[in-house]
Amino acid sequence: PTMAHSKALLVLENFIGGKFVPCSSYIDSYNPSTGDVYCRVPDSGKEEVEAAVKAAKDAFPIWSSKSPLERSHILNKLADLIEHDLEAFAQAESKDQGKTITFARTVDIPRAVHNFRFFASSILHHVTECTEMPTMGCVHYTSRAPVGVAGLISPWNLPLYLLTWKIAPAIACGNTVVAKPSEMTSVTAWMMCKLLEKAGVPPGVVNVVFGAGAKAGEALVCHPDVPLISFTGSTLTAWRITEKSAPHCKRLSLELGGKNPAIIFDDADLSQCIPTTVRSSFANQGEICLCTSRIFVQRGIYSEFLKKFVAEAKKWKTGNPSDPTMDVGALISKEHLEKVRNYVKKAQAEGAKVLCGEGVDPLVLPPGNQKGYFMLPTVIAEVKDESCCMQEEIFGPVTCVVAFDTEEEVIKRANGVKYGLAATVWSGNVGRVHRVAHRLQSGLVWTNCWLVRDLNLPFGGMKASGIGREGAKDSYEFFTEVKTITIKH
Repeated sequence: PTMAHSKALLVLENFIGGKFVPCSSYIDSYNPSTGDVYCRVPDSGKEEVEAAVKAAKDAFPIWSSKSPLERSHILNKLADLIEHDLEAFAQAESKDQGKTITFARTVDIPRAVHNFRFFASSILHHVTECTEMPTMGCVHYTSRAPVGVAGLISPWNLPLYLLTWKIAPAIACGNTVVAKPSEMTSVTAWMMCKLLEKAGVPPGVVNVVFGAGAKAGEALVCHPDVPLISFTGSTLTAWRITEKSAPHCKRLSLELGGKNPAIIFDDADLSQCIPTTVRSSFANQGEICLCTSRIFVQRGIYSEFLKKFVAEAKKWKTGNPSDPTMDVGALISKEHLEKVRNYVKKAQAEGAKVLCGEGVDPLVLPPGNQKGYFMLPTVIAEVKDESCCMQEEIFGPVTCVVAFDTEEEVIKRANGVKYGLAATVWSGNVGRVHRVAHRLQSGLVWTNCWLVRDLNLPFGGMKASGIGREGAKDSYEFFTEVKTITIKH
């Protein structure tokens, strides 16, 4: 960019010890809906992470000695401040990530606010255990204490939503944090940093270091003074994190990808099922780890389902994310768009049929968005189970629809991937719903609905979809260290 151009660019800074600190080098961040660079993000490494960890360590004694009630007040204040600026946050998230303004307004930012309120409340209701041994004259009880400095690494698909899902429980429990958001979507994290002091968060409690995984992320994972890492992202990166943190025996919470099945039995209520399954396939451009990308439909209703599903998918409008009438925004990057398109090409090469979307329907974009990373909701039929399109996480607006005959068969096929994050089951038969839910290898099973979340309950995956669970009790257990104390009287 020319000098004149670079003046207009937003330049982010790391937030360390309660202050914004400039960085020696920067990474370009793109606006996915135009293809232009619109922001510069610090390219942090060892030095910056070192400074942030030191600030977090220094802040730990004061923060961890505050009562849960004091921390709760501060979290609630932060929630209020974000909510007050909801529109500005939504606009920034949409521009930075490519998601529709409607999705950012109704899902991302409200959920970020809710994350702080939820943990502000839940922290007040945890109790420890106590048992007695009268014959030994002993009483045992447990106590829980914060662990120390938490390393939090969040992804680009739901930037503030998933970052706050980590920060809120970590600091509610009395830990201090060093967070690294995705270098592709750092703006809302930086905006949140501006509100911390006003909310009463002491300097050093929340530190945010921006940059790429290979440099900043690696430095954080390898730091000997960070006993705990919470990561949401790809299985590939999780292998690396596990390997790098092993010598330090770190505690890990890993929320990874999914290849989530939707199973639709012939007694499903299609009037509910079709619109919800379109949403569960294409919401947020399909860039949600919980999206359904394999749809198994019982043979008796297969052709009817397919016809209605494709018709409904075609109604979704793709275009400028800041237009509130749009349903689908831009994908995160040029590279990612290329990757998603390649899956569709592979499916076609294998003989599958693309029924709508990519390469089938014309993509009409407004003049300002011609260079953006857009793709239409794409439905593929007649895909073989062993195809990479049915085995690998595509993470775009692409879903595969296939037929099945029996309950037994569909359970086996649904479980036949390395992932096990979420599944949806559509049926009017209560007995069947329970039977199938019990046998699916999946951390979450929704029946006759999708993405209805109670933050009290465990969230996380089986198999290659991750390790650990998050939720009221689960996050509390992860972000605290338990001690058993025995007293003989």
